[in-house]
Amino acid sequence: MRHQRLPRTWTLRPLTEAPVDGPIPATVPGCVHTDLLAAGLIPDPYRDDNETRLGWIGRTDWAYEAVFHWEDTGERRVDLVCDGLDTIADIELNGVPVGSARNMHRRYRFDLAGALRPGENRITVRFSAPYGYAEHWRAELGDRPGAYDEPYPFIRKMACNFGWDWGPTLVTSGIWRPIGLAAWSVARLARVRPFAGAAGRVRVHVDVEREPGRDGPLEVTAEVAGVAGTAVLGPGESAAVVELRVPRARPWWPRGHGEQPRYALTVALRAPGPGAGSDARLDVWRGRIGFRDVHLDTGGGAFTLVVNDRPIFARGVNWIPDDCFPHRVDRARYAERLGQAAGAGANLVRVWGGGVYESGDLYDVCDELGLLVWQDFAFACAAYPEEGPFTAEVEAEARDNVARLVHHPSLVLWCGNNENLEGYRDWGWRERLQGRSWGAGFYHDVLPKVVAEVDPSRPYWPGTPYSGAPDLPPNDPARGTIHIWDVWNRREYGHYRSYRPRFVAEFGFQAPPAYATLRRALSDDPLTPDSPGMRHHQKAIDGNAKLAAGLRPYLTVPEDFDDWHYLCQVNQARAIRLGVEHFRAQWPRCAGAIVWQLNDCWPVTSWSMVDGDARRKPAWYALRRAFDPRLLTVQPRDTGLVLVAVNDTGEPWRTPVRAARCDFGGTVLAGHGLELGVPPRGTAEVALPAAVADPGDARRELLAVTAGDRRCLWFFAPDKDLELPAPDFAAVAEPVPDGARVTVTARGLLVDLALFPDRLDPAAEVDEQLVTLLPGESVTFLVRSPAPLDPEALVARPVLRCVNDVLAPGGPPR
Repeated sequence: MRHQRLPRTWTLRPLTEAPVDGPIPATVPGCVHTDLLAAGLIPDPYRDDNETRLGWIGRTDWAYEAVFHWEDTGERRVDLVCDGLDTIADIELNGVPVGSARNMHRRYRFDLAGALRPGENRITVRFSAPYGYAEHWRAELGDRPGAYDEPYPFIRKMACNFGWDWGPTLVTSGIWRPIGLAAWSVARLARVRPFAGAAGRVRVHVDVEREPGRDGPLEVTAEVAGVAGTAVLGPGESAAVVELRVPRARPWWPRGHGEQPRYALTVALRAPGPGAGSDARLDVWRGRIGFRDVHLDTGGGAFTLVVNDRPIFARGVNWIPDDCFPHRVDRARYAERLGQAAGAGANLVRVWGGGVYESGDLYDVCDELGLLVWQDFAFACAAYPEEGPFTAEVEAEARDNVARLVHHPSLVLWCGNNENLEGYRDWGWRERLQGRSWGAGFYHDVLPKVVAEVDPSRPYWPGTPYSGAPDLPPNDPARGTIHIWDVWNRREYGHYRSYRPRFVAEFGFQAPPAYATLRRALSDDPLTPDSPGMRHHQKAIDGNAKLAAGLRPYLTVPEDFDDWHYLCQVNQARAIRLGVEHFRAQWPRCAGAIVWQLNDCWPVTSWSMVDGDARRKPAWYALRRAFDPRLLTVQPRDTGLVLVAVNDTGEPWRTPVRAARCDFGGTVLAGHGLELGVPPRGTAEVALPAAVADPGDARRELLAVTAGDRRCLWFFAPDKDLELPAPDFAAVAEPVPDGARVTVTARGLLVDLALFPDRLDPAAEVDEQLVTLLPGESVTFLVRSPAPLDPEALVARPVLRCVNDVLAPGGPPR
């Protein structure tokens, strides 16, 4: 087997009327938008409202062309291997048609016989406009309801390309993954699917493609950890299984449950026997596997992932494409973003169905970090047609991606779709469809059959939310998975406490991105919540009104932009922490909380923990506390306040606990001590006595519960109703290598103290956020910055903030 990458440098030209001419320098992998941007022919799509002037790109036909040299070294078969074509593509080599593609989500392979020649070759890839293709099939098959008035259900393409409530409408075309040539003779490895269980047993399923007329015997050898096995394919056979057993194989565990050892697996294909080429290695596959078992416990309505016979609470984050142009997301970026997920305490990433099946780098990094992967199939928030070319494309796409990803131990669940079952049942789709297909055949027939055949080692779930059977209400908290979106859309976040779910696959709350992110992306002057750029980078329906509605029950809706920006971020952080703590306190009844969402694809006000410029919002720091393996939380019950301790470690947690009801001046009004014992992977709940749980004056008191180095606070009233003292503290900033150290000592109560060094240097970041200090307490923030920072500015508004400086009399911090 010989591989040759095609050149990175191509040319691009429009094939239909467009405001640009060709040829235009192009880069592969890439897309039209990034090529036009690099050529200076369009403005940055992420700045201001530039997006609105680029809709013509998705309505234009385009051609990519390149010239490459090919040396014939005697292989009998040469294939063009396309890892990703976006989306409606027709390919010519030296003027000869060699293949076509109609699906962004799958790989293609085309035989170049009769087209490829020794020496110079010219390849042309013509892309038809995505809008034209999708609108043709919409007219042909009849419209389908969806979340947005866009034709994305009628093309097998990244749905959020057509816009979402956190993303722009930037409809792409291009060669978005590598493209090259593969030359071979006799036979090649078409598919390798290793299944490695926790007991050290490996079954390696191998499918081969034979060169026509070459039906002789073949030999497949698999080797891992010094153990090898062989299977022989007889004449004409195309599939084999090699079984191995690795003594003392160490199991792969999710993050927080053990280590993540992986083992190198090599699979080789040979043609044994006499004659020329005997025993020659025809092809080889290499990958890394982990030994683990997984199943899904759904008994009694449960939805619990079980890995190596251990039930797992999923501390999860939802993943959307990290860029509207996904070819720009390389391994380093995956490592950074997934490292942020792990740093926040997550042990699971759900790859959402409105994006793409990510590159192997995402899953490989998750393997390394111990982040479980829940993988949606690529369907989201719409009724999808099953007629025309779509059923065949969906099956091919599913087979390709399931086989491609099967060796990753981090991958633990295949899910049929995002919110389509709920849409059909609860959003009025059934009446609008008038009997037309909507995707049920995909979720209940095609996809489960593909998973059962290609990857029987993992569970399949038809969609989320889903209660376990088609005739049940899909978003029932008592069964399966639910999404909670009445909070944010209609209710304040305290309503999370009304839920007793089995597994929450989506919930979230919005906030604007970091100030430096806004300043880079927007030219608004002045910057206000309703300035033109801010409005354009808020894609949620009535988003700013919902931000204001979320502030009113707890804080205030300030007129000053800096106050608005800070309080919105505080409110998002509190919403996420309240929801996560409430759901974790219900373990083992509730077995998962997947926050919407980890990341953004551009600079935008959204539900993300990490904004579009990779800056961590305050909510990220709150999530880190809420995802702490050992969590201490005060929860309200009908009978009063209780203390819940969650121990998601393998060791018992025994510690003395002190609960104190204090006034805002720090005076202890009542105290209570107890000994806390929590079993491994368990919870403990203790009622707090009235002396500490019932305030004398709810406006001037709080409850502090301390266990070792962990503390949780409970305020008896919303901040807006508290009589917070004016901010009173001493703050000192001193330079240290690569940044600064800022120490704040409270002379009075300080609520949600935060430091925003990105306002001074966009590259600066801080190690902690939203710290509440009682009188006499101190906190030290470590700031990393490549440039020196002004010490006085570091300890002044708007860099150093607390809730007191908005809600309490006395002005800003001093």
